[in-house]
Amino acid sequence: MENYFNRADVRQIEATGLAVERILEQIDLFKGGVPPIRLNRPCTIHDGIVDITGPEEERAAFLASYDEAAAEGRFLKFVPASGAASRMFRDWYRVIERGGFDSEEKSTKFAQDLKKFAFFDDLSVAVSRKGDNIQDLIRGGIFARIMEYILTPIGLEYGQLPKALLKFHAYPGGNRTALEEQLVEAALYVRDGNRICRLHFTVSNEHKKGVEDYLFQVRGDYEKHYDVRFNLELSTQLPSTNTIAVDMENRPFRNRDGSLVFRPAGHGALLENLNRARGDIIFIKNIDNVVPDRLKPTTVIYKKVLGGYLVALQKEIFRYLRLLSEDNMVNKELMEEIGDFCQKKLNITFPAGFKDLSLLDKRVFICERLYRPLRVCGMVKNEGEPGGGPFWVDERDGTQSLQIIEEFQIDKNSQTQRAIWSSATHFNPVDLVCGVRDYRGRKFDLHQFVNRETVGISQKSEKGKEIKALELPGLWNGSMYLWNTVFVEVPVETFNPVKTADDLLREEHQP
Repeated sequence: MENYFNRADVRQIEATGLAVERILEQIDLFKGGVPPIRLNRPCTIHDGIVDITGPEEERAAFLASYDEAAAEGRFLKFVPASGAASRMFRDWYRVIERGGFDSEEKSTKFAQDLKKFAFFDDLSVAVSRKGDNIQDLIRGGIFARIMEYILTPIGLEYGQLPKALLKFHAYPGGNRTALEEQLVEAALYVRDGNRICRLHFTVSNEHKKGVEDYLFQVRGDYEKHYDVRFNLELSTQLPSTNTIAVDMENRPFRNRDGSLVFRPAGHGALLENLNRARGDIIFIKNIDNVVPDRLKPTTVIYKKVLGGYLVALQKEIFRYLRLLSEDNMVNKELMEEIGDFCQKKLNITFPAGFKDLSLLDKRVFICERLYRPLRVCGMVKNEGEPGGGPFWVDERDGTQSLQIIEEFQIDKNSQTQRAIWSSATHFNPVDLVCGVRDYRGRKFDLHQFVNRETVGISQKSEKGKEIKALELPGLWNGSMYLWNTVFVEVPVETFNPVKTADDLLREEHQP
């Protein structure tokens, strides 16, 4: 420790809620690098991905399980909503820097499309307040000025707002932000028998008050319209989830005053927020993956199916764990039945020699594998979207597991691994439902089920100098690595993210 930190450093580390030992572990990761994940094969239908497009009666059974759990108030919707919108408008910032578009074609298209954005009416008002006229600016081709009105404090300030507060969709009765669309979705599938809808939004510190104020303004109208009551939680990423930055020689990077530099650690830092959320069964969905009302029925029905599928699996897991906890119930036949369930329903693979173990050792192994959080993840067919996907992964003990893997996690120097990656048939849309309580109703400590080696190391610029930054295991990647995992195919219509401003012009986001 003396090689790195002085007393002032230790005080700074502890003041943020971190432990010196954990910081030293992070530095070791910078030094040793991150071991790549070894892909065995992509998950496909009937080989890691469940097809629920079969008999209507089967889906009806899942919906019945969902309805029962929903009525009991078991569901919570968890929405990571701390992302800033600045990345959405990267191309528009370039237009401001250049003073306009670099082609007549792009200028013409922007002029034609501008009125299609749900924020156009707000933009017109903002422009008028400054003494300008939006139609005059369009006719004059003064597009850089229009974008300044959209992105900067002279107008809508969209470049500094979170995505949650951007107007996404147009309606006759008033246009909606992404935040409002999440409220509407919750009213449709996260309501209990008392018509209470539980939601948890993660927001950044700088935007927390803005989000709170906006929710205060709009929640009443939606509660009245949908005859529900929203139980809302907001949380921010804790300083204790930040990670240390190092220079290119893996030494702690410092500010000019000598203090250590810590950086936000990616969406994996939200594991602590998820761990603290007061939920039993938790839906997770990104803030920007929403659709207008005309397309919501498909999303809602499959959310309910995923929830019901988890409840049905959970009932079986809980039943088996209760039987395994009673000595007089455990016999060879029961162990074979549970082993068959583990392999066929949870995709758990057993190590070599498992069949030769004693009954007691089999019981210990299976109990340990069943006593974990459970997640059911919707997967859509891969249509070229960037991001992670479902794979069978080789583990060190000779077994395999189902994981959501990002491209940076594999060995890019391996032609075999790249080929497996490229052969993926499905994509991860971040459409999860998670069971986070055990068979006795106690919350799992989710930190106990993380693969801490699945961090990400990237090169950044800090104060004009090159540094290395560490991202914690991704929330649905390494942070859930040791969960029991089931992948279910859902229609691609349920996945409609907004990553760039132009995505809002796609048919799925238009009236």
